[in-house]
Amino acid sequence: MTDAGPHRRTDPAEPVAADSAAWLKVTLASIGDGVITTDTQGRVTFLNSVAETLTGWTQGQAAGQLLTEVFHIVNQDTRAEVENPALRALREGIIVGLANHTILIARDGTERNIDDSAAPIRNGGGTVAGSVLVFRDITERYRQELLVRQEREYAQNILATLRHPFLVLDRDMRVVSANRSFYECFAVRPEQTEGRLLFELGNRQWDIPRLRELLEQILPANDHTVEDFEVEHEFEGLGRRVMTLNARRVRKPGNHSQLVLLVIEDITVRRDAEQALRDSEVRYRRLFQSAKDGILILDADTGRITDANAFMAGLVGLDASELLGKELHEIGLFADIDASKKAFRTLQEKGYVRYEHLPVQNRRGGTVEVEVVANVYHEDHNLVAQCNIRDISQRVRMEKKILEQAEQLSAESRRKDEFLAMLSHELRNPLAPIRSAVHILKLHEAQGADPLQKQAREIIERQTSNLTKIVGDLLEVSRVMSGRIRLEATPVDLNEIIRHAAETVKPLISQRGHILSLRPHDGGLWVSGDATRLEQVLVNLVTNAAKYTPDGGKIEVTCERRSDRGIELAQVRVRDNGEGIPADLLPRLFDLFSQADHSLARSAGGLGIGLALAHRLVELHGGTIHAASDGPGKGSEFTLTLPAMAVHAAAGPMKDAGAASAHPGGVRVLVVDDNIDHVSMLAARLRHAGYLVNTAYNGLDGLAIAQAWNPDIVLLDIGLPGLSGYEVARRLRAESSLGIGGSRIRLIGLTGYGREEDKELARQAGFDAHLVKPVEFEDVEQAMLADRVRS
Repeated sequence: MTDAGPHRRTDPAEPVAADSAAWLKVTLASIGDGVITTDTQGRVTFLNSVAETLTGWTQGQAAGQLLTEVFHIVNQDTRAEVENPALRALREGIIVGLANHTILIARDGTERNIDDSAAPIRNGGGTVAGSVLVFRDITERYRQELLVRQEREYAQNILATLRHPFLVLDRDMRVVSANRSFYECFAVRPEQTEGRLLFELGNRQWDIPRLRELLEQILPANDHTVEDFEVEHEFEGLGRRVMTLNARRVRKPGNHSQLVLLVIEDITVRRDAEQALRDSEVRYRRLFQSAKDGILILDADTGRITDANAFMAGLVGLDASELLGKELHEIGLFADIDASKKAFRTLQEKGYVRYEHLPVQNRRGGTVEVEVVANVYHEDHNLVAQCNIRDISQRVRMEKKILEQAEQLSAESRRKDEFLAMLSHELRNPLAPIRSAVHILKLHEAQGADPLQKQAREIIERQTSNLTKIVGDLLEVSRVMSGRIRLEATPVDLNEIIRHAAETVKPLISQRGHILSLRPHDGGLWVSGDATRLEQVLVNLVTNAAKYTPDGGKIEVTCERRSDRGIELAQVRVRDNGEGIPADLLPRLFDLFSQADHSLARSAGGLGIGLALAHRLVELHGGTIHAASDGPGKGSEFTLTLPAMAVHAAAGPMKDAGAASAHPGGVRVLVVDDNIDHVSMLAARLRHAGYLVNTAYNGLDGLAIAQAWNPDIVLLDIGLPGLSGYEVARRLRAESSLGIGGSRIRLIGLTGYGREEDKELARQAGFDAHLVKPVEFEDVEQAMLADRVRS
């Protein structure tokens, strides 16, 4: 036997295996999913055509490549690398199921949503020989699912934002879902609601017969839709509520099972508001009809009456129904149609008109005065005009009466002022010669004169001064209280004011044996004020202290500066150790004619006007005056407070009333007055002082002597017989302006008329000065020589 050499034995299974592999490849190539196979090392051994399309790799390119290079997948949400399921199948020898949210990134960068799964490939002995990866493109499916999710979320968001509670019920009336408003309104949670029968929710508060009737009977019979079905029920935690229900039967997509959509609207507040509006309408009509003013409602376009109340009907003498449709002139509210239309045009243009004292002619033939106030406003989206008409007949009568009374009071006030002026004139006229006579007696009083005569002369002098002050206060208080006083404000040092006041009251202080102490403020205490008036105030306060302090008492006047909340104030305090002030008198101490003792034994005297006058003068200066006392027998203190000024460095010392002086020799003085005693005494004093004097007792004689004698100064009374002092002054001024009568005569009014009006008339007539009787001779001489001192 010949040896044939080595040779390969043929395994009868090999052709079968080859045929199976070929058959498998054909099968994998023909299916609609992508298929990739690997060896045990995870390298690609096969791709079908679908896998080639999805990965971008061809069979030739991918063969022998690592699977992770060919099949690159990431998480859809995080973009993190995802473990390849085929590798896990190789490693663990298990089938790896479908993965979700996976994105395949192809070789060209294209991204696709995929589902994938993998399984190990085993040989005949059961050993893992590789793996197979199956995957499909689900991009379109994912897009559709996303759209569905978005639509569902959109619908859920709509339901969630509904302000009314909303329920979805199944055919058995179990709650499928509810919106947030339902949970919030009825204070329940989803787990207490969803899946439960509607009628069993809570404490069965939804088991309402009317609701059952709606869902079980009315809804099926009413074409599966019910709108605005009203239910009133007591709900736990909410109380009684009125609800409207809107229900609709629908079929659920997919399985076509029936659902009930139920919308619940709580209309309790609206119902209450509607009831309140109805109640308000009733109250409005009641008020409208019972009002004691006439009320008309007009169409704002046509001006015709659309509504009227009973009072208006009675005012014009018509029934309320007769007023409807008429214009205002037709019911007597205006004189004619033109006036009516003009008034309505004004109302349309301005939206508001007001007429007072408008006569209304009523059907009864009478005339009623009314006040009309009309305005335009919106009512139920329409413009309307409302006219309120008030009968003011009684008010007009009262106004006329008040006007008549005011005119009467004004006339009485004028007569009072005239009487006071005349009274002061008549009282001052005799006082002037008395004062002059006393002064002459004093001049001629020799050393060692009869003490009794000296005492008598001092008494006359003192009482004349008292009477002069009373007359002055009487006239002054009338002017001050009626506001007819004019302040001449300049920088004033209160230190100087209290010194001058002390000089003025010195005779009274000496007479009563008081000790008067002055405590001025260091460096001056300046205010803006009228020096004369402020001195008058201090004189009144010190005089009051002297009068109400027993003889030998102590009076202290202190000036001080202080600050109150950043405001600088000047204060003057007048303190005494006298009788004090009863507590019940303090509140009315500054009232006119107020006094502590109204009995017949009033030792202090006076009219009770000094403090009222002081109080008003201080108020006119923008200050205050305050009285304090611990009670009877414990003295009193008056505090005057004024706004302070900065130290007035430029101000010199205040001018002394008696500072003017000039040599009277050769000065010609004409005295004209119808009071012979006054003329005699004043002329005697003038001659004693060295003046050349001539006299006259009426206006005509005074004018003639002035024209003939050509005096330097004329002391001229105002109330003269024949020709008034004003007329004498005017004629002398007229002649002086024409060059008649030599140099310009200085005219000084010396009269009992002391009102501001009297002083103004004197200025207009040409007087250079106006002095009120009685007057100190030094003041007369100062006025006479004022121009000569300045020159």
